[in-house]
Amino acid sequence: MFTVRDLRNRTGELIREAELGHLSLITKHGQPVFVAVPFDDALLESGVGMSLAIRLFASQQATLVQAARVAGVSASEMMDILAEKKIPIVDYSKEELADELEQFKD
Repeated sequence: MFTVRDLRNRTGELIREAELGHLSLITKHGQPVFVAVPFDDALLESGVGMSLAIRLFASQQATLVQAARVAGVSASEMMDILAEKKIPIVDYSKEELADELEQFKD
């Protein structure tokens, strides 16, 4: 078990625990906040890696390539998966799209 304060002082230990396959509960003021879960084959086989990758990409916290790595697939496969889920691969504002289209007119 780790506290939020431990994250600053014992980060290396938390990582080593994960590498050994151990779950770690992180608490704040004695209350559970989150669980550090090892990213292993069992997690990937259960589909958690893919779900995490999709969520990180959709929330713009990961690039396409980063999401693909988390999911354990190629960038091309990730694009297909995102398309199936109807998650846009690019997210232009109206102004950005107009600027892009303007460049093709020349």
